[in-house]
Amino acid sequence: MHAITIPEPGGPEALVWDEVPDPVAGDGEVLVEVVAGAVNRADILQRQGFYDPPPGSSPYPGLECSGRIAAVGAGVSGWAVGDEVCALLAGGGYAEKVAVPAGQLLPVPKGLDLKQAAALPEVVCTVWSNVFMIAQLRPGETLLVHGGSSGIGTMAIQLAKAVGAKVAVTAGTREKLERCAALGADILINYREQDFVEEVKKASDGAGADVILDNMGAKYLDRNLRALAVSGRLAVIGMQGGIKGELNLATLLNKRAAISATSLRARPLGEKAAIVAAVREHVWPLIDGGHVRPVVDREIPMSDAAAAHRVVEESGHVGKVLLVVP
Repeated sequence: MHAITIPEPGGPEALVWDEVPDPVAGDGEVLVEVVAGAVNRADILQRQGFYDPPPGSSPYPGLECSGRIAAVGAGVSGWAVGDEVCALLAGGGYAEKVAVPAGQLLPVPKGLDLKQAAALPEVVCTVWSNVFMIAQLRPGETLLVHGGSSGIGTMAIQLAKAVGAKVAVTAGTREKLERCAALGADILINYREQDFVEEVKKASDGAGADVILDNMGAKYLDRNLRALAVSGRLAVIGMQGGIKGELNLATLLNKRAAISATSLRARPLGEKAAIVAAVREHVWPLIDGGHVRPVVDREIPMSDAAAAHRVVEESGHVGKVLLVVP
């Protein structure tokens, strides 16, 4: 098969579409013939040499894909050759085939084509596990989403609105904020021109955000804490703004607040399977019913993954950039 390899870390040009050995479905796995994958920030970090795959997983980038089952390994039930699926991966999505633990498979939702489904697994599992399973966002509460126009952000807006929450978002342009508003965002904050702490408090009568979904890390740590409501929950899922910040414990204590920080990729198989099962139970009906949809910015041939990485690094996109197998 062909896959995107990374012979040496570097810029987008480090991504090479090359011939590699076919993967084999092991016990508890299925082999998926990939139709499409999607670009995530973690893929860029891997390309740069900063985010190695977990031991035993595929060396190729790609944390989600969609396709058809080509083979079923021993001990797998409920799935058959020919089934159309999408999958959460620890790696290997930038390839024509990938072996996937059966617990990380999802059926393609109603109303979506097979390529669109590639935009779902990583973002939905990230949002559901952090905002709902850990931070326990409830109806009537306020969620602040940093990077509201990203793949994660566009999904978080829709899911939060579907459960009856109020949503604030940050983005860097008027156009991106307008796209967020079209998805249901209530409070629109241009982080280049406005202080999100002030804007969130103003829109919540001084209370602040009950839950914050943060992709920035260190750069926003202090301001996120100030923007939290009493008993607020900060869920950190990224480090685009650095890895080390100063935390005011007095503020944390006074607000009785909580901070969680998670990533999906290195979690044990059982934890991933539990998240996928929860997503299938709670989110898939919303997608089947047309209440939630993946936002796809564009499709690019997988063999030209370098171009897709440039698009994501330039941050001009809204939603997901898909990689389609030629």
